[in-house]
Amino acid sequence: MGDNEEKALQLMAEAAKKLTQQKSFFGMLFGSSNKVEEAIECYQRAGNMFKMSKNWTKAGECFCEAANLHARGGSRHDAGIAYVDASNCYKKVDVESAVACLLKSIDIYTDMGRFTMAAKYHQSIAEMYEGDPNTLQKAIEQYEKAADYFKGEESTSSANKCLLKVAQYAAQLEDYEKAISIYEQVAATSLESSLLKYSAKEYFFRAALCHLSIDLLNAQHAIEKYCQQYPAFQDCREYKLVKVLCEHLEDQNIDGFTDAIKDYDSISRLDQWYTTILLRIKKAADEDPDLR
Repeated sequence: MGDNEEKALQLMAEAAKKLTQQKSFFGMLFGSSNKVEEAIECYQRAGNMFKMSKNWTKAGECFCEAANLHARGGSRHDAGIAYVDASNCYKKVDVESAVACLLKSIDIYTDMGRFTMAAKYHQSIAEMYEGDPNTLQKAIEQYEKAADYFKGEESTSSANKCLLKVAQYAAQLEDYEKAISIYEQVAATSLESSLLKYSAKEYFFRAALCHLSIDLLNAQHAIEKYCQQYPAFQDCREYKLVKVLCEHLEDQNIDGFTDAIKDYDSISRLDQWYTTILLRIKKAADEDPDLR
């Protein structure tokens, strides 16, 4: 055990002693609040010592103890900060403990009317979940909550960033209807801004591919509708690609479908999301009995 950990354990013992003194008869009569404040300081110092030793679990425990004492003493803001400190330690070793701490912080900030802070911490939870394919649904739920709070605070840009994450992961989980709804919603919002208008083509492109994952005819109708909403879309390479892909699928030309994607990718690299969706569409077409 290193020197920092030994010092941290001593500080924890000192904090526990101060709390015991605070509960005694004389402690309740003389300076009980000071003992609690001193205990909090000991836990915070111990947490920092454990951080220096990279003992993230013990560091998280110390900051949680400090947070609980702040909360019992009525210092909600300080409690919220301490829970966030605990979460930052826990997330290096235990995601669920990190999430639990942030949820406590969120409860505090929503009760205080600090909804932007709550939104940011819901977003932080989503980011912890999104790295694991098994927890993508949890990430979606947290991004949705973050978006709702951001919307309520008129932070449209931040809300849209969260919604786009929801759409991305919804499509990955094959909830294409949800993804389409969000992409179309964000595209329509983008068209209202001269600065964001150009980005609408990407969202319409993603929505069109989600449509194509469901049904060819719906995809064809969708891209024509998008051109009516955003006439410049029909001049974009994204529109032309989707139109060609629809034509190849209609003609049952899988080789042409593949070649069109390769041609597009040679100029504009397709990221992993696009690749996954397009491979699913191709696989579905390959498995269609009419193409055998």
